[in-house]
Amino acid sequence: MATYDLEEQEQLAEIKVWWKQYGNLLINVLTAAALIVIAWQGWNWYQRNQAGQSAAVYSVLQKAVQDKDLQKIKAASGELLEKFGSTSYASLGALSAAKALVEADDAKTAKLQLSWVAENAKDELRDLARLRLATLLLDEKAFDEAFKQLDGSVSPSFEVRFIELKGDILGAQDKKSEAVGAYQSALGKLKDSGKTVGGESGSPGWQGQSSAIYQQLLQQKLDALGGEQ
Repeated sequence: MATYDLEEQEQLAEIKVWWKQYGNLLINVLTAAALIVIAWQGWNWYQRNQAGQSAAVYSVLQKAVQDKDLQKIKAASGELLEKFGSTSYASLGALSAAKALVEADDAKTAKLQLSWVAENAKDELRDLARLRLATLLLDEKAFDEAFKQLDGSVSPSFEVRFIELKGDILGAQDKKSEAVGAYQSALGKLKDSGKTVGGESGSPGWQGQSSAIYQQLLQQKLDALGGEQ
């Protein structure tokens, strides 16, 4: 019995020594782990809450677009960008608002919406905003600014559109040979890809144009400039 008590005392002594050396570290590790779990749960809740609220505001925006209520369109879009800019609803809402504003002859505000998407969105949404913004700038004969929107990398589904619009800009600047080259490049890439414009193969593009119809459009632009393909 005495031997057993002695063994217990030795074990207790070892535990005390270990705790003195590593106790604070263990507490810190456990505390950090608990904080990480709490933070992760809090972030997930925040994301779900943001998604729910932004979806509600987006619904208000869509209703305003249907009703052509410009005041509500601007208010709802502004709320999405200000409060829910990290969600996809912000970019989608800005694109919808910009389209409605262009139809209402408010290109100035539409450009602000598109600029936000071009600077903050990713992938296809960003490229769509760049394309639409460049088109508005072309209409205003702001050729250099329009070209800037088309610079840099672009997702494959919008590559042909970007090249075509560059051709439009060059043509508007009376740079005929360069415009022809752009249209020929766009037509060549379109034939090689076999995809619809702005979408996946076998599905309608963002303007509902099939590859065959779009090829005809590009060919018409080439023919108008006396180009060949």
